[in-house]
This record gives sequence, C-alpha cells and structure tokens, in this order.
Amino acid sequence: MHSSLSNPLPNTPAQAVLTHLKWEENGHHCEEEWRSERGAPVPKRVVLADDTLSADSAYRLACAGTGMLWRGDFQNARLLLQALARRCDAPKKVRRASKTNPELTPTAQENFHLHRQAQSQRARTLGMILIQINPDRQISLRRAPDWRAAMKEAWGPAGTTGCVTSLRELLGLVGAHEWHEKGIEISALGDAPRNRIHPSYGVFSPVRSEYIQLVLDAPLPSSELAFDIGVGTGVLSAILAKRGVKRVIGTDLDPRALACAKENIHRLGLSSKVEVVQADLFPQGQAPLIVCNPPWLPARASAPIERAVYDENSAMLKGFLAGLAEHLTPQGEGWLILSDLAEHLGLRSRAELEAWMASAGLKVLSKIDTKAEHKKVQDESDPLHAARAAEVTSLWRLGLV
Repeated sequence: MHSSLSNPLPNTPAQAVLTHLKWEENGHHCEEEWRSERGAPVPKRVVLADDTLSADSAYRLACAGTGMLWRGDFQNARLLLQALARRCDAPKKVRRASKTNPELTPTAQENFHLHRQAQSQRARTLGMILIQINPDRQISLRRAPDWRAAMKEAWGPAGTTGCVTSLRELLGLVGAHEWHEKGIEISALGDAPRNRIHPSYGVFSPVRSEYIQLVLDAPLPSSELAFDIGVGTGVLSAILAKRGVKRVIGTDLDPRALACAKENIHRLGLSSKVEVVQADLFPQGQAPLIVCNPPWLPARASAPIERAVYDENSAMLKGFLAGLAEHLTPQGEGWLILSDLAEHLGLRSRAELEAWMASAGLKVLSKIDTKAEHKKVQDESDPLHAARAAEVTSLWRLGLV
C-alpha cells in the first residue's frame, strides 16, 4: 500500500512530536526534548529505572502511564521490553459468539475496533521504557550499541541538543534502517542484484506480493505514459517501467516517500523512464493509465506509518475516484488496487464503493482478483482471522462512462 497523500508523514526533526520531558535526578531538575514520531504524548510521570526493576513492577508502572527513564544496562532494557510484551500479549478474556443470545455476539466491526484499542494500549504500555540520547546521538548506557547511522537516516543530522525517546520506537528505527540497507527482493523487477526495493524509515514496505503481481499481469492499455498515484517506495512505478511503459510519473506528498522512491528508481537504473514529483494525488495533464494503491481501511491512523494502511473516511480513495475522469485520456484506464478487507470488517460496503465510482463518471471494465497471501491469513489466533481469511485483493480496471 502506498502513502496516504492527504496525511504526509513527518520528515524532519522539526516536524516530529518534540516537546520536553522533565524529571528529577541527583537533586537536579532535568529536561530533554521528547521525540516520538508515532505521536505519543510525553509521559506525565517519570521515574528512574535500572536493572533492579522487576518485570512485574515495570508492567504496573507502564500500565499506569509512568515512563521509566533507563539508567541500567542497555541489553537488560531490551530484555525488560520483551518481558512487558509477553505480559501485554497474554491471553485475555474476550467476548465470544453466543448461541443463545445473538446480541452478545460481537460483530466484525466491533472486533476490529476492540483489536485496534488493544493495539493502541499495547503500544502505549511498551512505549514507557525511555532512552536518553546524547547530542552526538550516542547512548551513555552499558553495552549500548552505536546506532548513529540509523538515527541520522531517520531524523537527519545531529543537532546541539539531545532527546529522550522510547526504546520501542528506537528499535523500530533501527529495524527500518536494516531493511533499508538490505532491501526487499521483488522478483518482478528482474534478476539480482538489481531487483531490490529499499524502503526508508516512515515509508511502508512492499511486503505483500499479491498487489504487485496484479499490476504485473493486467493488460496494459498503453505503453506511452502512466501516473502512479501515491508512489511510496516507487515499486509500482518500477514495475510499469519494466513492463515497457515509456514514461511514468509517480506522485506523493510525503517528503520521505518522494526521497525513497527517487533513490529506488535510481538504484534500478530507471531514472530516464520514471519521474517522481510532489503532488496532491494527480500531476498535471492526462494519461492513458493511472494506477493507485490507496490505504485499504477507512479508519484513523494512530501513528504516521499507519497512514499507508488507514485512510480516515476513505479520503484518498474518494479523492482518487473523484479526480480520475479529469486526468484520463478518452480511452484510458484507471487501475485501483484495493483489498475488500474493509467490507468483511463492516467498515465499507461494496455498494458504497461502486456508488463512488458511478458518481465520478466511471465504469468498471473488469476486475482481476487474487486471494490474500500474507501470514495472518493462516493465523487463527488473530482476532480478525475470519475477515482476513476471506480477504480478496482486486485490481479494478476503470474507464470513462
């Protein structure tokens, strides 16, 4: 899924959530900038913590919203975070289907919202182990790794002040850095080594191969020009160029996505065919092929990276459909890549989607379907398993009425 253009992700330290965390230490009043790219608020209460803190005590503090500024061994902080995660993930009593009283059976939509609430609470709890970062981006703790390269990639050059962030976000930042270094092999892009996409921090990774395969297999209406709306990592623009489209224009509003797409297009040797521009949905002009893979679920994102999955009120989807006719050539096609998971969760109906298409002056030329292949389809412990097991991803070929 590509970036949601109506909600650009933060790109620089100035755009991140930067307020101040305050605490008392050794009789002194201390404060540092608080950094949370997921938008977590500053913990209202902070205690100093070290290796003597038990996992049960840490869990109680975290559940109460108390931040634990770590002063012990760094690797022990990681172990403590894992212990907190196990407590968060321990089985809990949930509402189950009732044979005698259907009103007590949770709906798919209720299951979805309960699942998201649980995810949000889990993120808040696990975000309470705090790490202080020096101005030079070093971590002054025993056995602390050197993660300056990852911080520079995500946050930009070091400044003159330090900051405090959650260990969980810091680990996510480092994981993203490792993904960026290694890249993701996309077989549709050709032979190794020039078949990898390198996602950047804050840009959704193309880990679901089924939507890439749909774009690879659908019959091209033209090989002259294509627009890729919400370019993200640039993977679909690259696929179109590899398929022989002479010119591709990818758009996005997110500076991180734009930089990521440009880097990937350059790595793949496709800069002469693919242009990446900043635009809200459509670039200027018309094209015989316009491709869009918007976020699939109409719900509010609780963190910036989630904007590639959640599209509040279906804003990007509606915007794409509403503007498509104006930017298509007379015989052109709009390719909408969309999962029907929202339908199975009761968040959007098929009738609503088709009504938006009709009101935009569009008709469905055909629809190419494929079953979802991600790991959660087989995970019966997933609260949303029934919906995920029924999920179908489709490429809607849309034309002008």
